[in-house]
Amino acid sequence: MEKLFQNILDGKDIRQNLSALRKEIKDPDRRRQLESLVGTQPAALICLLDSDDAKTRKNAALLMGELALPEFRDHLFQKYTEETTLFVKESYLTALSAFDCSPYLNELKNRLNELSKLELTPDIKKHTEAEMRALGSIILSVEGAKKHTFTGYHEKFHCILLTNRLHKNVTADQIQHGTVEEFPAGLLVTTEDLEELLYLRTYSELLFAIPGVTTCSANPQEAAVQLASSSLLSLLKKIHREPAPFYFRIGVKSSMPLDKKSTFVKSLSSELERLTKRDLLNTASDYELEIRLIENKSHTFNVMVKLNTIPDERFSYRRESVAASMKPVNAALLVELAKDYMVPDAQILDPFCGVATLLIERQMVVKGNTSYGIDAYPDAIDKAKINMDAAGQIIHFVNKDCFEFTHDYLFDEIFTDMPFETGHKSDEEIYEIYRKFFDMAGNLLTEDGTIIMYSRNPEYVRSLSKGQNYHIIKEWEIMDKENAWLFILR
Repeated sequence: MEKLFQNILDGKDIRQNLSALRKEIKDPDRRRQLESLVGTQPAALICLLDSDDAKTRKNAALLMGELALPEFRDHLFQKYTEETTLFVKESYLTALSAFDCSPYLNELKNRLNELSKLELTPDIKKHTEAEMRALGSIILSVEGAKKHTFTGYHEKFHCILLTNRLHKNVTADQIQHGTVEEFPAGLLVTTEDLEELLYLRTYSELLFAIPGVTTCSANPQEAAVQLASSSLLSLLKKIHREPAPFYFRIGVKSSMPLDKKSTFVKSLSSELERLTKRDLLNTASDYELEIRLIENKSHTFNVMVKLNTIPDERFSYRRESVAASMKPVNAALLVELAKDYMVPDAQILDPFCGVATLLIERQMVVKGNTSYGIDAYPDAIDKAKINMDAAGQIIHFVNKDCFEFTHDYLFDEIFTDMPFETGHKSDEEIYEIYRKFFDMAGNLLTEDGTIIMYSRNPEYVRSLSKGQNYHIIKEWEIMDKENAWLFILR
């Protein structure tokens, strides 16, 4: 580090040594070492901002931003305002993003406004758009995103509910208002009662169609024109209390290579900002809407919008999870399918409870009496208790191997998500768990008790249950790719 920095002081291969220093300080210890060296003579880097070589100015600015010494800030801003080489101006802003830029806010906003009015010819388009993105990011970090309040609960919407592909009807049957139509990934719902949809627990995502724009071009400029001229912005203004701007991100599901996808998103975002006169602002975080583009067979994009301004409190109890935890929406689907086989005021046991998602969801639909959750992993039990408290329920948790569990009275119902083969458990071990489970169930269930079981090994359920005189009275395939089934046994 000392040698590289000394070379810069001596004027030797400055650009190359700046690049080398930037690579070195990715290591935290070396970064601290360079901070100590530069801190004694910051002018050694500051003076490089006057270099005749544009790439030297660029690398010096970026290094100064990475070190973020307070004495660099004013010099970086001053040189940014004087810089005439476009690709270097972006680097100054990248460096400035490490500092508090509130003293320069008005000047930065004026510069962004000035760039927004430019006609972006091919020779300046790439770097001007990059500068605009960098300016927008700094302005957002200073001002913060102005949050919007959703008010459009009784407007007419064309909604898209993403559901389990095999059980769309479970969600459809719960919708009492509007019109419902199935499509491959879920349901298309036209409604003026959005609140009804917000209480349903069996869909994974609520998306919105933009009236008049179902698809857009794979050309970013054309796509921006289509989106900017659509009813998207007017709809956003209509259904929110506060005025524009609205913060967005673009999500793309496509077969295009990652680098091309990134270029597409950047170009589309910049052009959409410009065409909407920055009533739509792009940001990587704190965004209020996601414009989701999904490539179709025609190699254009289907367009959907997700609104983060609509609170989704359905699974707010789920504060904690572990790697094997079931998604709450999947647990809700299992409960909805099995609810007619559940007994109110039942004594319920989940011998593989994890973070208690199934027990919590079950109690929300058919209220039981006492619930017990068992898990061999202390971390899962600790997290289950947090989720239970957040749900406002009472569940008795036991941290032990369920096959060693005994109880003073019998249970009316076992409701569980069975372990399955992973890197931690072999197929032979899973078979043994199933065998021991049916032995255990015979000792813990009442004579007319019910087993509600989610399984990725349906063949074990069908073969081993017979040996213990359990009968499968209902079964549903839940996920065909995972061979996952829900069983009701008695």
